[in-house]
Parts: sequence; C-alpha cells; structure tokens
Amino acid sequence: MRVGVLTGGGDCPGLNAAIRAIVRKGVEVHGFDFVGVRDGWRGALDGGIVPLDVQAVRGILPRGGTILGSSRTNPLASEDGVDRIRRTLTEHAVDALIAIGGEDTLGVAAELADQGIGVVGVPKTIDNDVAGTDYTFGFDTAVNIATEAIDRLHTTAESHTRTLVVEVMGRHAGWIALHSGIAGGANVILIPEQPFDVGQVCGWVEDRFKIRYAPIVVVAEGAVPKAGQMVVKDSTLDEFGHVRLSGIGEWLAREISDRTGKEARTTVLGHIQRGGTPSAFDRWLATRFGLRAIDTVKERDFGTMVALRGTGIVRIPLAEAAAGTRTVDPSLYSEFGVFFG
Repeated sequence: MRVGVLTGGGDCPGLNAAIRAIVRKGVEVHGFDFVGVRDGWRGALDGGIVPLDVQAVRGILPRGGTILGSSRTNPLASEDGVDRIRRTLTEHAVDALIAIGGEDTLGVAAELADQGIGVVGVPKTIDNDVAGTDYTFGFDTAVNIATEAIDRLHTTAESHTRTLVVEVMGRHAGWIALHSGIAGGANVILIPEQPFDVGQVCGWVEDRFKIRYAPIVVVAEGAVPKAGQMVVKDSTLDEFGHVRLSGIGEWLAREISDRTGKEARTTVLGHIQRGGTPSAFDRWLATRFGLRAIDTVKERDFGTMVALRGTGIVRIPLAEAAAGTRTVDPSLYSEFGVFFG
C-alpha cells in the first residue's frame, strides 16, 4: 500500500513527530510506501508530491514546523477540488491519505471520505479546539511558551508599575489564555467564551495598583467586550472564511490607559507560540497519534480520526471532529471566576 501524508492549516510543534511515527511504523511494521503532500491541500490539488521514507524523517522528532510544509488552501472552495485531489492521488498511485490538521483541514478530510477517498485524520492545533479529542498536540508547547512570557512580564511590569496586556492565540476558544493565565499568575483572563466588561477589568486593574502590584491581563485574540464587537486589525477572510484575528490586546491596553490614567502596554505573542521545539508532551502525543493513525490505515478504517480520550487513543468519525469548535467548558473557568470579565 502507498500512503500519502499531509499537514494542513497553521503549523504547530509536534507535526514532525507525527510524520516520523507514521512513516517509521508504516515502513518497518506494515511494509508500506509513503509520499508526502507538499503545502497541505494545495499540494493535493496541484500534484505537489515528494518522496517520503525513513531516511527523510530521521532527526526530525525535536524540530518544530513541518518538513512537508503547510497552507490554508481550501480545496472545497473550487468546484473541481475533490476531482483534482482524486486525480493527484491516482496519478501517484496513492491508496490512502493521512491528513494532519485542525478543524478546517479535518473538515475537508471528512468531505473527501464522504466522496469515497480513503482518509484518516490526525488532530493538531495549538488552539486545542478540535471536537472529539481531549487534547491536540501543539497546545502544550504553546501554553508553556505563553506561561514563560507571562513570568517574564511580571518582573518588568512591577519595575515600572504598569499594566501589561498579553494577547495570546486561540481563535474562538480560550484554552491557551485559560491555561497560561492561571499557570502564569495573571490577574485578569479574558476568553471568547465569556464576553467581558471593560469597566470591570479596569476596576480589577485599579484594585491591584492600590496594593502597589502591577497587574497582568491575559486576553485571547478572539475575546469580545460585552459592549461592542470583536476587535481585529485585518477584516479580510482566508479561504475557509475566517477573519485574521489580532488587535484586541492593543485596543484593551488603550482602554485601560484612558479609563485609569495609568500606563498600559501590550505584548502580542503571535506566532512565537507556534514555533520552536515541541514539548515532551506534544512529542509523546503526536507520536501516539501517528502510530495509531497508520494502524487505522492498515485496517482500512477510513473516514475516522484518532483522538485522545483520558489516557487512551480511540477512533471517532471524521464528521464528529468537523462538527464544530471545542470551546472551554464553563465548569472549568467558573472555578476561577474571579479572574474573568
């Protein structure tokens, strides 16, 4: 059997670990041949196929990014997208495809499976928002990076007695903000799941200044004020119809400065959260996903995605993973209700 491997959407730490596990077990245990699909669904549309063997995946376990490249190409935006992918796979004698990605990539995979193409999904994203799995790889590394940044910002905030607003990624889910904010000792955490009151945030900030403590505010890029709408710098849409988020941090810092009369600065972590060496947990989870994914191909259980449930790896329908965004459950942030707007 010849298997194609594809990484789509935003990059994240652990992608190379997953590719490595898939190829090594696929070759050494199942005797499969492999090809890589370059740059996500773009390569599947345009015939971007490259050789992929054990030699190609040696030494990539600790590397961030993806050796296959990625893109936010949506093949379903084209009327002949599915046919073009089918043609690419046929021309290169690819019998099955493993798609590693977030909810958009997996949504395309679900449609391909419905069209009779043999696809298995692997969930990745720093946002941790894929339905059906307790965790995605990439998330743990992003949280560690954000937590370290918050730790560092505490000292400079205290030195100047100013508010520091830290904007983190997450799109419409507040997982990174919640985990890093709690772990980093933030004073205010604002997440998309809970619209916030700017006046209340400013009140919390002023309370911290009363005890000569410089406040740290962590805000997810998709957080929304109660009186207003989502703040973004760029309102253009990608091929999946998503707006490019970022801007809430700078807006909030200006509001705090204007309302309290005290200086507030913004740090936007942005793609720093995606880059660099994956954490031990993300390497471990990506490897487990990869091993189980190639076993799923071996058993021809197509149209499924591997997922973490508790400590076990299970298979679920791709349609379940593509059904919607996995947001933070209210029971989690209610435990820390004092921190939320």
